[in-house]
Amino acid sequence: MIERALEGFCQVLRVAVGVLVAALIVPVTMQVLARYTGIIPVYLWTEELARYIFIWMVMLGSIIAVWEGTHFDVHVIPDATSPIGKLLQKGFVMLVVSVFAMLFAYYGIGYASFGSIQTSVMMQVNLLVIYIAVPFAGFCWAIFALFRLWQAVQEYLQSAGPRSP
Repeated sequence: MIERALEGFCQVLRVAVGVLVAALIVPVTMQVLARYTGIIPVYLWTEELARYIFIWMVMLGSIIAVWEGTHFDVHVIPDATSPIGKLLQKGFVMLVVSVFAMLFAYYGIGYASFGSIQTSVMMQVNLLVIYIAVPFAGFCWAIFALFRLWQAVQEYLQSAGPRSP
């Protein structure tokens, strides 16, 4: 049940990333048209908007990658074949990701509160809209990594279950 809820949340994030990619086309196209053709005037707010969309796109994409196990896991040693070896490999990676995720979430709160007292130059929006992406990503990374760690422990317990002598 928890896995289905987290997968559903991740599916919402996938849709959001798709929407952000589509939305990024608008300000970038406007920048290109203004800069190289002169068809439209140069709008400075398009640069800010493109940057903000890109930040959210990257952070949401990294959350999805943590869920799918494709972001922070680098294979430098061969995959383990024993149940305890698999647990140690997966567990170590997920534990390290969880620790760093919690650091992002904790220190990101201060970062976001700093952003809440600032306003963007061109668009005049509160920068909390952008700065909140850091603790949000950290919180989601932590939840996803801890869930994957729990799954690795459950997988180990099932494979190393009661053995007959």
